Amino acid sequence: MNETNDTQLNSLHGAGTAWTAASRFAIYYAPSRMSPWWSAGCRWLGRDPESGETLAAPVVPALAARPRDVSDLTRSPRRYGWHGTLVAPAHCAEQITPDDVLRRALAWAARQRSFDLPIEVVTLHRFVALRPATAEAAAAMRGLAADALHEFAPLRAMPGEEDRRRRLAADLSARQRELLDRWGYPYVLDEFRFHMTLSDSLEEADDRQALTEWWRTQIPTLGPLRIDGAALFVEPMPGKPFTLVARLPFGDTR
Repeated sequence: MNETNDTQLNSLHGAGTAWTAASRFAIYYAPSRMSPWWSAGCRWLGRDPESGETLAAPVVPALAARPRDVSDLTRSPRRYGWHGTLVAPAHCAEQITPDDVLRRALAWAARQRSFDLPIEVVTLHRFVALRPATAEAAAAMRGLAADALHEFAPLRAMPGEEDRRRRLAADLSARQRELLDRWGYPYVLDEFRFHMTLSDSLEEADDRQALTEWWRTQIPTLGPLRIDGAALFVEPMPGKPFTLVARLPFGDTR
């Protein structure tokens, strides 16, 4: 293992007291720490999941006039941290350690290559989110997520019966039920839709419109969304905020 990997393993152990049998890990896309997308997204959600810093959310004039605050509308994504899911959270499989996960994650990332992703802001059901702006971009992220799913499947425990029942209660399609039983999560492979969540489920259309319009003005100022790495996130205990414990730079950025 090279020096960089040794450093990351040591860092993982430094935060590792929080990684127990009750913890879940996830492989997320997270913009580079130097990217304007990282600072913009963390500020929007009011939390930096890497540093642990609490941040003041921006003012959205259309909300302030009502009055409303961004932080009132982002409680759920704030807990997960600024990210786009590649491999959904899961407990470690039996006999799998945090070191096993990080080693596999670093080796997987080293085989990937960077690309720019065109992005648009949309409403998905009642959520506001960023998603790929073209079919080609969506396919690129689907391919990346599928590769990660196959790579990490041996390290992930299958969901318990209670979690499975909760998933099934969401009125899954036959295909999604099949994927749940095979992979432990229903929204993978052909059912995968890359997105970066910007809000809670919002009842009021005016709230969704205000957030969508604000982000529509921000996207051009932030430049391309560079897919040049992933990140290992951990939920230390059920319901606790997710923490970014290791950056996973792609091979052409090392």
